[in-house]
This record gives sequence, structure tokens and C-alpha cells, in this order.
Amino acid sequence: MCGILGLLLHDSSKDAAPEICEGLSLLQHRGQDACGIITCGPKGRFFQCKANGMVRDVFDVNAVARLIGGMGVGHARYPTAGSFNNAEAQPFYVNSPYGIVFAHNGNLINTESLMQYMDATAHRHINTASDSELLLNIFANNLQQTGKFRINEEDIFTAIRDLMSQVIGAYACVAMLAGFGIIAFRDPNGIRPVGMGVRRTFSGLDYLFSSESVVADASGFTDWDDVKPGEAVIVTRSGISRRQVAQPATFAPDIFEYVYFARPDSVLDGISVYRSRMAMGDALADKVQKVVKEANLTIDVVIPVPDTSRVAALNLAQKLQLPYREGFVKNRYVGRTFIMPGQQMRQKNVRKKLNAMALEFDQKNVLIVDDSIVRGTTSKEIVQMAKDVGAKQVIVASCAPPIRYPNVYGIDMPSRNELVAYGRDTDAVAAAIGADLVIFQDLDDLVNSVRQFNPSIGKFDCSVFDGEYVTGNVDEEYLQHIENLRNDSARDKLFGHASLSSAASDAGATSSERMVNTASSSASNHGDEIVGLHNSYHGN
Repeated sequence: MCGILGLLLHDSSKDAAPEICEGLSLLQHRGQDACGIITCGPKGRFFQCKANGMVRDVFDVNAVARLIGGMGVGHARYPTAGSFNNAEAQPFYVNSPYGIVFAHNGNLINTESLMQYMDATAHRHINTASDSELLLNIFANNLQQTGKFRINEEDIFTAIRDLMSQVIGAYACVAMLAGFGIIAFRDPNGIRPVGMGVRRTFSGLDYLFSSESVVADASGFTDWDDVKPGEAVIVTRSGISRRQVAQPATFAPDIFEYVYFARPDSVLDGISVYRSRMAMGDALADKVQKVVKEANLTIDVVIPVPDTSRVAALNLAQKLQLPYREGFVKNRYVGRTFIMPGQQMRQKNVRKKLNAMALEFDQKNVLIVDDSIVRGTTSKEIVQMAKDVGAKQVIVASCAPPIRYPNVYGIDMPSRNELVAYGRDTDAVAAAIGADLVIFQDLDDLVNSVRQFNPSIGKFDCSVFDGEYVTGNVDEEYLQHIENLRNDSARDKLFGHASLSSAASDAGATSSERMVNTASSSASNHGDEIVGLHNSYHGN
């Protein structure tokens, strides 16, 4: 899961980087491992700054000032493919053909065959393990097939059409062509979100692409419109072109966006995240009332796990006419534990992140509402915290159903054995996290909570709950493959050797590879100009 952003200002004398930086800070919740911005300045020159770390750490005043140009692309990274090396911070760039910058949110599932094609047929070198760089090179190779000195919008639409016939998986992408404009497209199933807004100025129209509508709201962009599944959109200072380039497919946005990832003040595919979470709380209230009655238990107070579950918990409490209290105080300077690499790191950070207020728990039967229970790390620590400060009984209610299957479309749930609900019924999950009772939302209720705000969406990707993968092509062999790559033991090994990995990769690299790594490091640290002169315009 990542945050992507593209901005084109009609007034080319103004710099886009400050607004892109502000926009990325609004998308920080989507990725906290790395971030980057590349802008396009005079004569088609690109300028970049990218590195591991949060937006506030990577982009100081001096770094932003060096990113000149009236259009650019930004990215906040949360890696689910590739490694944690800062060389894989996005956006990515290739100089041939034409000079292309690329940012991607999602995950491809036919990476191995595509890598083989790039090597044996297209003869393009992929320098990292990131499927985002792979996707960029497929796009670049398709453009190169035109053989043209200057390309037009028709060539771009054709290249994206061909890409969508080659690639399987989830992808929302923003690209920039030197001296030309910005392009956005979305996979035929629309699994990952991206939309666009317009801002009217005295000189003309500014265009914004973003993972979530909140960036448009904060920056004064209006007319928010989601990029449709299988659609490509091109914006230049001359205007906008849109085209459906993929064959029809099942529109199935990932329902976990509404449960957990997206900000509540965003609207995705015509659905208010806030309203959908209110509806989740209403539906969960009915389930809680039924299960608690059957278990002959009582509830004294409803307490949310901040922040994502607050909306649902408040609606649940109101519907059941129970007191709602803020029992946990959150340290906002600790990242989201769910997306932290490694079980030890997640467990260590839960208590740094949350502190329980004894007055709200002491001698009470507490219903703790959370958005979901994934690995169970956070839930187990929270239950223990509640009991440590005097709770008599702790019931945990989840706005999502049990998560029993890996996510292959860009959310870091790769290993079934690391999912607390895998191979366990509800009672066993409760025992595993130390709760007196666990209550899960029913899948139908979750789907209805979201769909009611846009009935035209016939299906959501619910693969983490039901194991049905909307793109197909996901078999046991593939699931085992990603588990071996992305489970906690593999990550711990990677982090344990992190200090050696950079030196080792350089020691075993060719001189050209070392030069690429050095250039990338220099640009990452200093926001330097990374690309020489390009044609200032590639259109007709």
C-alpha cells in the first residue's frame, strides 16, 4: 500500500514541489518507509529527492527548493514487493525513451514471467526487485515500439492498453513524460484507488492526481473524479484526454481501503470512507448485541482503538445506548504498528504507541472496538493493557471479518501462518489474544456497509476474508512463493543484514551498477538534478 500523487501547474514558472510535499504528508498514512518527489523543470530536466523515512524527515526547506519545475510526481512507500533498500524508494525514472518518471501503488502477481520477458525479449535491465520498476519498464518498452522521435497521446494510450494486456495484479499509477505532461491509469479491476481534481486559476487549469480525495480538498482542487478501472488519463497544459483502454473486467475495489487504510475524510469511488465506517459500526452493533446476550455477558463501556475504529465505535455505542469513552491515549509520533516490519518491532511499539487510562477500565466490562485483527500483535497487547489497569472482562469487536488469507494486491499480509485467525475459530482467536470474547463482523454486513453508498459497485475484493482473488492466477504455488519472500523471518533476516547489504551489493556490482547506485544515493540525499537535457515536447 502506497500513496501516489501527480501535479501539473498551468503556470510553468511556478514550482510544483511544495504542494506535492504537502500532499504527500496527507498521504503519509499510506506509506511510512520511504518517500520521493521528482519534478520536471525547464528544457525537460528532471530533479529528484527521495530516501527512506517520513515526508517531514526527507523534505526540508532546502530539499524542496531544489526541486524546480511546474509539474511533478510524488510517492510515499510501504513496501510489499522488493526490499527496504532506499534505492527502491519511488518515483522511479528511466531515460529511454523520452524520459519517464513513474509512481505505483499495488502489487503484480505475474512478476517472474514479466522479468523474463524484459530480460530475454525487451533487453531492458531492471535494477531492483521492485515490481514498480518492472511496470515502468514495460510501459517504456511499449512506448519504444513506436520508434518515433516524438510521440502523441494516441501512442501513450496504445502503450498503456498493451501494458494492461501484459500485466496481472493491482496497480494505480502516475507517470510523467519529460516536457509533455502527466498520465494516470488504473488496473482493469480498479483494486487500488486513484482519482483526479481540477483547480481553476487566472492563467488556466491545474491538474492533480492522488490516491485519495483529501489531497484535492486541502489544495483547493474541485470536481474530484475517480480514474475508472482500465482507464488512462493524460493531462498537459493544453488540456485533458481520457480513454478506456482495457477490456471490460469485474470492478472490485479493495474493501480493506474502507476498513483501515484510507483516511475517513476521503471519498473513494464515490463512497465516503467516514460514512462507510459509521455503517460498519451500526452493523457490528447488531452482531455484538446478539453474541453478548448469548454469552450472558454485559458491557459497561465501549472504547475504540485509536484512530481508525473511532467512527465505528461511536456509532456502535450510540446504537446500543452504551457509554463511549476514549480509554487509550495515542502517541502520534509512532508509526502504524500493522505496517511495521517484523513481529518484534510491532510488539515493541504497541505500548509506545498507546497508553491505557485506568479510570476508564477499572472494574468494568469493556468492549474494545478495533477496525480489524490481523496478526493479533496489537490486539493481544491492548487486551493485556486493559487488564493491567483493572478491567474485569475484555470483549474485542472487529469491524472486519476474520482475516485468514494472504493479500496479494499490495497490503502486507503475506503469510497465512502470521495471521491470528488462520486455522483458528473465533474462540481460539480470543484465547490467542487473551480476550474473554471476540466478535467479528459478518462479511455480508461489511460489504453492505460500504456498497450502500455506491450500489453500482457489484463486487469488492474481499480476498483476505474469503480467499477469492478477483484477478485469478493465484494458486497455492504463488501463495507459498510470496510467503517465503515476505514473512517475518525473511524480513528479520533482511533487517539483520541491512548494514551490510549496501556495501555487499556494491562490492558485487559491475562498475555501471555502482555508478547507478552512487547517482541514486547522491540524488536522494541532495535533491540534485538527475537527468540531462530532454526534448522539451514529445507530442505532435
